[in-house]
Amino acid sequence: MPETLSGTDFKKQLREGKPKFGLFLNAHSPTVAEQLAHSGYDWLLVDTQHGPMGYEKLSAMLSAIGNGGAKSMVRVGGYDDRPGIQQALDLGSDGVLIPYINTADEARQAVSCAKYPTVGTRSVYFPQRSMNKAGLLGYAGKYNQDGMVALQVETASCIENITEIAAVPGVDILFLGQNDLCMSMGLYNKYEFPHMYTSPELGAATQKLVEHARKNNVILGLFLFGTARVGEFLEKGFTFISIGNDLHHVLTQAGAYVNDMENISRDKGKTWTRRATALF
Repeated sequence: MPETLSGTDFKKQLREGKPKFGLFLNAHSPTVAEQLAHSGYDWLLVDTQHGPMGYEKLSAMLSAIGNGGAKSMVRVGGYDDRPGIQQALDLGSDGVLIPYINTADEARQAVSCAKYPTVGTRSVYFPQRSMNKAGLLGYAGKYNQDGMVALQVETASCIENITEIAAVPGVDILFLGQNDLCMSMGLYNKYEFPHMYTSPELGAATQKLVEHARKNNVILGLFLFGTARVGEFLEKGFTFISIGNDLHHVLTQAGAYVNDMENISRDKGKTWTRRATALF
């Protein structure tokens, strides 16, 4: 297995325009996490905001991701989730994604929780899995440079305040969440699904995000379902891109097989109709 990039080098490549593709993990399964860590994705994110995993399961999932060589991230509860940020990083996550950022003050609090003094207020403790390879001083001495702090851009207020948010020191990634942003901007009520995602309002908000991220040398991240729009967002400068989540991968691949069975059984005169699906 090739040597894993340091966090500093990982971020450097992202800023230079080299894309890093990943996946969110919402199933609380270390087994699934480890298999996906061997699947070729650059990074995997354990989503404790929308997944049922507690700290013990999170510990096992991060260990599994490390075994597969992918970079690891954890989405925590929010900028005020100091225990969640502390646990994610102590358990060896390479960084955190902090949702629902609305103001620069919230962004500064998020960064503070994730960074050691004197930059931030993260507590130092030994031994921890995060320190097993480099030791206390080797890890803690470099983490403020190596660690990844990503803030989720998913509200109308965040877009309104993006000039100040993007300029907060220590913010590495601004991560666009189109679903929540569309909801916050009232676009689900204005457009028939899925036209809100290509609406001029969302386009203008995205362009504002892109402009201020570039001005501050901040990496642009994005959550997509599938690959249809990857090329479009690569052209816009997004390099840290999720191609959905593990459960969506399961549903879409299962759906593809189910569709095949419908077609094959019909062709052979053995009519079979699929059961209802959670997919659109």
